[in-house]
This record gives sequence, structure tokens and C-alpha cells, in this order.
Amino acid sequence: MKFPSWAWPLIALGILCLAPWFFSSSSALTLLSQMGIAILICQSFQLLWSQGGMLSFGHAVYVGAGSFLAIQSLRFMEAGLLHLPVILVPLLGGLAGLLLAVMLGWITTRKAGTALAMISLGLGELVWSMALMWPESFGGEGGLSANRVVGQTLWGLNLASPLQMYGLIAAYNVAGTLLLMGFVQTPMGRLLNAVRDNAERVAFLGYNPHVIRYGAFLLAGFIAGVAGGLAALNHEIFTTDMLHAERSGSYLLFTILGGSSLLLGPLMGGVLMVLCLSLLSTYTPAWMLYVGVLFMGVVMFVPGGLSEGLRQRCQSLSRSVSWHHCWVGGLRLLAAVCVMAGMGVLIEMAYHLPQLSVLGPQLTRMGWVLDVHDITPWWVSACMVLMGTGLYLWLRPPQDAQRAKAFQP
Repeated sequence: MKFPSWAWPLIALGILCLAPWFFSSSSALTLLSQMGIAILICQSFQLLWSQGGMLSFGHAVYVGAGSFLAIQSLRFMEAGLLHLPVILVPLLGGLAGLLLAVMLGWITTRKAGTALAMISLGLGELVWSMALMWPESFGGEGGLSANRVVGQTLWGLNLASPLQMYGLIAAYNVAGTLLLMGFVQTPMGRLLNAVRDNAERVAFLGYNPHVIRYGAFLLAGFIAGVAGGLAALNHEIFTTDMLHAERSGSYLLFTILGGSSLLLGPLMGGVLMVLCLSLLSTYTPAWMLYVGVLFMGVVMFVPGGLSEGLRQRCQSLSRSVSWHHCWVGGLRLLAAVCVMAGMGVLIEMAYHLPQLSVLGPQLTRMGWVLDVHDITPWWVSACMVLMGTGLYLWLRPPQDAQRAKAFQP
């Protein structure tokens, strides 16, 4: 059965909405809530990067602005100075992101390309440094904390349980996805794509590319602020690290990994972000290297991102496939597994070498005990990498081989 392209994001969001019925533990709900927030952030960044061709290195400041105002709103509600249902606090975060985008977006979007990237980076670092200069307002290194179980309740929701918090995040995700899907289908969204492809031609037609980029920037700032407000409700804390350029780089990295050309890409990127930052980082100290290798592999072999590769694979499976293609595909998958397993063992043992005096020569990964003093695991893992690479290249389709040969000098 073939689904239209716009149905895939809704199907994925439906799966996320049904996930609590299958993963009901508190830790699983915490991870699912973090995934929902990351998905909304990646969706806002995808609007800039994919739809408008705007590479922003300061996107984290709009998420941080939403989180800051949400925390301050909770503190005012706790003091009795503000009366508002707590489930509407993320909208205040969206207004904070929108207001900051109004102030910084006009300068940021005057030019596209490298100029926009550098301006966004400079303005983002400026906001972060200003937050550090006023610790009495932004909390300094300790940050600001608040209790989300305050204020008025609406429909009996006080966000006391993780399930209610996840349900609120899922609802805002559905609303944000529908808003973005509707925007890209409007004349403004079509003009944004035209500005991305050829801004001069759009100017000759009588439209101002700067105004079009600015309008999309405002919408992205609002959605990012809503995500920041949800993060403040979920974690009940704001820190100045949320404004740093490192966060903006993470949003860029995982949006591209998920696939910036489809609405499904940010969903996959947000899930992958949480899996890497929250789970993979607890299992191995080399998790950043794995993310870097994954990014290089996606750029080299699946330039459209993981969602584009999944779409192409689904299309190929929908067509009639012979037994020859089946066993060749199985061997290529086996080769890829061998390469990844061998590289994983080499990386883990190499990372363990500087810690021999503290941790000893043995390390345990996934139930396997490895001794870095023994030459056997080094040779076996290296042979797995070489054999897997050779098998993959031998089974490469002819068109890929011809394309690689054409780029050779």
C-alpha cells in the first residue's frame, strides 16, 4: 500500500502518541518526552534549512528564550502574580521565541548563504554572553528552577504525572506538524522555496526575498520557543547552556541526519538525538565518535538523510524483486554489520588504552569481555572491517561503480 508523502509524518506522530501504552515505565516516558521536544525543535530548524535554505548557527537562542520565559512564568504563577493554565505556558515560550526572532531575524535574514550563517552565529553568541553577564536574571551556572504543578488546571490536567506531560508534548507536536505542513502549502511557503532556489528571480517578479525569509524566520522562532517552553515544563529548569552554539550545532547535525528534505526527517532526527545524547552516551565514552562516523556515512551514501533512504527502500520493496536482488541485499547488509561490529570493537579498545592504569586491561561491552593486551581481538576486528568492506564493494550495484569511476581523475 502506497501512502502519500504528507501521511508519513502523521503516521509517525501517531506511533509516538500510542507509544506510552507499550512503554509505560517512568524512564521510558521521560525518553519519549525528550524525543517529542527534540522533534519539535528539529521541525523548526527544518523550516529554515530545507524549505528556505537558511543555515542558522544560532537556533538554540530561540529555544532558550522560550524556556526562560516559561520558567519565569511558572515562578510568577507560584508567587500568585500570574494566573494561567499551566498547559498554556508553552505558548508563552513561543511568544518569547517570536519576540526574539522579531528583534534578531531582520538582521539575520538580510543575506542568505554564508553571511546568514555567520550573522546567526554571532548574534547567538551575543545572546549567550549577555545571559552570563546577568546571573541575577538568568540564574548563572546554576540556572533557574520552578515547579510545574502550579497555577490553574484545565480539563483536570496539572502535569503531575509523566504521562500527562508526555500527552501535552504529543499534542503540541501534532499541532506544530500540522502548522508546518499547512505553511509549506501556502503561497508564502511556495515563495520561500523559490527564494531558496533563486532569490534574484523572485526579486525580478516583484517579491522581496528578505521579507519572505524574515516571515519564515519568525515562524521558526515561534515553534522553537514552544519547544523551549515544553522543555522547561518537562525538566523544570533553565540553564544558560541552552543558549550555547553547541546546542545549535546539535540541532543542525541531527536534522541533517534525519533528512532535511522531508517532514519525516526531523522526526527521525529528534528520536536519534535523544538516543545518542541520553542512551548512547551512558554506554560508551566514544559516543561522539560514533555520531561523527554516522554523519559521514549518511553524507556519503544517503545524502538526503535517513528518511530519504527509508523512502527509497520502501519504494524498491513495493516493486517486484527477484531472488537475486534479495540475496545480494542480504549479503550487503551482512557486510555492513561486519564493518560496524569491527569498527565498534576497535574504537572501544582504542578509547580504553589511555585508562589502563585506572580501569585495567579488560573492558566489557554488551556481555563480551575484551582484553586490550591480547592481539587477537585487534586482528579479528580489523579483518572483519576489511572483509566487510571488500564484500560490500564487490556487491555494489553497477551504476554506483560507474558513478564512482566517473569521479576518478
